[in-house]
Amino acid sequence: MLSFINKHSAPLLMVAGIIGFIFPNVSKTVFPALPFILFFLMLFTLLGIKQEQLIKQLMRSSVWGYACLHSIGLTLIAASLLWLLNAPTSLFIAVTAVTATGTLFATPAIAKTLGYDVLHAMALTIASTLMMPLVLFINLTLLQDDAVKLDLVEYIQRLVIFIIGPMAISSICYNTINREKLVYIHGQLSKFTVLLIFAFPLGLVSPLREMFNRSFNDGLYYLMLGMLLCVVFFTVTFLCYYRYNKANATLFAITATNRNVLLTYTIASSYLGTEYLALMAAIQIPTYALPVIVKARARLKPITKHRAQKSRITYSSRMSYSAFTVT
Repeated sequence: MLSFINKHSAPLLMVAGIIGFIFPNVSKTVFPALPFILFFLMLFTLLGIKQEQLIKQLMRSSVWGYACLHSIGLTLIAASLLWLLNAPTSLFIAVTAVTATGTLFATPAIAKTLGYDVLHAMALTIASTLMMPLVLFINLTLLQDDAVKLDLVEYIQRLVIFIIGPMAISSICYNTINREKLVYIHGQLSKFTVLLIFAFPLGLVSPLREMFNRSFNDGLYYLMLGMLLCVVFFTVTFLCYYRYNKANATLFAITATNRNVLLTYTIASSYLGTEYLALMAAIQIPTYALPVIVKARARLKPITKHRAQKSRITYSSRMSYSAFTVT
């Protein structure tokens, strides 16, 4: 059963979001447990990473270049689109809060299910999370009339609990447990890691259903807006990196799309209205649909390549036969 879930994790994550939308009470029940689930998800993921290697990765300029694109670059692009559409200030605040948001802490585990480098994904996640309060503060200051004061105490607590704490525990484990035994333990835990990821699309989507219950048109509007944002995040990031880093372009794009919207709401809830809550929920299903598209595209590539090669062989054979006939 676990092997089946791991193999088909991408479509099942999308299904989890759909289930949360259809059964909002289930989503609301899961929601309070998300912080606890996230802690163990980060811990299980970090157990497979040497912390010295992670710190070295965080020192790379390319990681911080990505963080700037993730937060600042995508904010400017989204704000430009909203300006062209003459969007109201409340929507500006909601969208730019999402664009300032760091990568979802569960992204490294998601990257692993898709076969990408967990270490790299973790470095990108941490860098974008550290950029988030500065960009969020600037965005809110420009769009709010009142003075902005973020709950940085809550933000630091979250960093300690979900990043620094698991990193410290992982480092202790690497220094005290036999390496072969640790690899075995991590291998066993990895089988269950994907189960923890399902809680996020399942537990975050209920506000979208509530929006649909109040007004179908408003719900559909925010769902379409969420889809548009996800497509913009993915496409812009993929195109920015495809020319220079084809191997990891998809990883960068997925990392840019997965947003830790709950952390942003935690530290700036007094400035974010119902629009942000609706948008926070609206991006969940499109976000988890993207890995499905990525996997489907990866499967189609060999088939397309094989057909192209077969067509070339057939064409060459016909040309050779024609030449032989003429001769």
